[in-house]
Amino acid sequence: MMRENIILIGFMGVGKTSLGKLLATKLGRAFIDLDEKIERDAKMSIPKIFETYGEKYFRELEKAAVKDVTTRKNLVIATGGGTVKDAENLQLLKNSGVVICLTTDAEEIFRRTEKRGERPVLDGGGNERLETIKKLLAERQPFYSQADFQIDTTDWSPLQIVNEICDKIRG
Repeated sequence: MMRENIILIGFMGVGKTSLGKLLATKLGRAFIDLDEKIERDAKMSIPKIFETYGEKYFRELEKAAVKDVTTRKNLVIATGGGTVKDAENLQLLKNSGVVICLTTDAEEIFRRTEKRGERPVLDGGGNERLETIKKLLAERQPFYSQADFQIDTTDWSPLQIVNEICDKIRG
């Protein structure tokens, strides 16, 4: 399979969706947010899926969504933060395109996710939430490190990040 897609991975709050939309527009590609696709297909929000059926069921829906999108070409795909914890998902994504891991530090993720809706994986608030972020970042690092490129989103503007991604993929 040709590696024609651009896949953005990384922890929640690093900018995968917002940057993915900008990147898709710049490159004239379709954009798919995997979490939004799962919600559309399930006709239910991710917090509701977690609450009703649990994380295991959500991960099954996620795997089906990855299989579906990786059969298509010329996409910019934003994954969920934990999508790449599954070895098969990660391999499908890598086979279908260039994988870029967006990063930022735990404190910045805490700040960014604090004001944005429900995050089922980050149950606690305050210091408990920050500790959960740090723990999950450490657990997911081996998966995130398998990306073709890593780009830190902490101090750059969205346009600078999109330009950096374009430079990397043209490289």
